[in-house]
Amino acid sequence: MERSNDKKTFAEALGLLKVIDIYIIRKFLGTFFFSIALILIIAVIFDFAEKVDNFMENEAPAKAIIFDYYLNFIPYFGTLFTHLFVFISVVFFTSKMATHNEIIAILNSGMSFKRMMLPYLISATVIAIVAFSLTNFVIPRSNQRLIEFEGTYYRPSVRRITVENIHRQVFKDIYVYMSSFNPVNQRGQNFTIEKFGEDGILESKLSAPSVVFDTSINKWSALNYVLREIRDDEEIITTGQQLDTTLTISPSDFSRAPGIVNTMTYRELNDYIDLLQLQGSDELKLFLIEKHRRFSNPFAVFILTLIGVSLSSRKIRGGIGMSIGIGLALSFSYILFLQLASQFSLKGNLDPMLAMWIPNIIYVFIAFVLYKLAPK
Repeated sequence: MERSNDKKTFAEALGLLKVIDIYIIRKFLGTFFFSIALILIIAVIFDFAEKVDNFMENEAPAKAIIFDYYLNFIPYFGTLFTHLFVFISVVFFTSKMATHNEIIAILNSGMSFKRMMLPYLISATVIAIVAFSLTNFVIPRSNQRLIEFEGTYYRPSVRRITVENIHRQVFKDIYVYMSSFNPVNQRGQNFTIEKFGEDGILESKLSAPSVVFDTSINKWSALNYVLREIRDDEEIITTGQQLDTTLTISPSDFSRAPGIVNTMTYRELNDYIDLLQLQGSDELKLFLIEKHRRFSNPFAVFILTLIGVSLSSRKIRGGIGMSIGIGLALSFSYILFLQLASQFSLKGNLDPMLAMWIPNIIYVFIAFVLYKLAPK
C-alpha cells in the first residue's frame, strides 16, 4: 500500500513537472512572438508612412505592396531583432515569475535550477531552428523580391545597359580589366588579362580592343589580341585575330553588388564561396562572414537565454525594470561586439569564422558566471 502511494506521488510529481514545462514554454514563446509581432506592426506602419509617396508616385499596385513587399519585409525585419527580443522576453517573464515568488515555489518543489532550464532550452531550440531556416532558405528569396520591388516602385533607377570600368580577380595573381561591357551583345572593350608571379612581378599580359562571350561554349574570345610574355628578362610578343580564354567569370558577375550575399540560400552561398576561392577574389571575406554568421546567430539564442534566466531568476532591487535595463545593455553590447568583429575581419586579418564566433565565446563565459550565481 505504501509502495502504491509512492508510485502515485511520483506520478503526480511527474505530471506537475510537465505542467511547469508547458507553462514556461508558453510564457517564453508567447512573450517572444507577441513582442516580435508588436515591433513588426510598428515597423510596417513607419516604413509605409515613409515610402507611401514613392509608392503613389510610381503607381505601385496594392497587391504588389502587400504581397511582394511587406510579406517579404516581415521575415527579414523580424530576424534582425531575434537576439534582442529573445533576451527581453526571457528577462521580462522570468523577472515577473521571480517577483511573484513562482521561481522560489518551483525550486522548493524539488526541481533543480538545472532542470528548470529544460523548457527554456526547448523554447530556444524552436526559435533557433526557425531563425536558421528563415535566414538560410526563406529570407534570401524574400530579399530578392524586395530588391526587385524597390527597383520598380520605390526608387526606380535608369539602368545603364553598359557596365563600365570593370576590375576582377579571376584566379590567384590573375586580374582582368575591361573599360566597358555591354550585356546585350556580350561584348567588352579594351580587355586585358595580367598574370603576376609569386614575387608580384608581371609574367604575362593579354590585351585586346574587344572581347566577346560565346554562350554556346561559355568562353571568352579576345579579338585582335596582343600577348606579351616575360621569360628570363626576355619579352615575347604574339599577335592574332582571335584567342579563346577560359575564365571563371560570366557576364552576370559584372552586375553583382555586395548586397547579393543576402539573396543567396545556404547552398548558393557555399557554391559562390567555392568560386571566389578559385578566383582568389578579395570579396571572399564578405561571403565567409555571412556564412559563419548564419550559424553563430542561432547558437547565440541559447547563450542569451541562459544569461537571461540566470540574471532574472532572483528578486533584485529595482524589480523588472532593472532586469530589463541590464538585459538591454547586454543585448546591445552583444550586437556591438558582433559588428566590431565583422569589421575587424573585413578590414584586417581576423579569420571570418573566428570573428563571428568571438561574441559567442565571450558571452558563454558571462553565461557560465551568471549561471553559477543564480539561485539554486
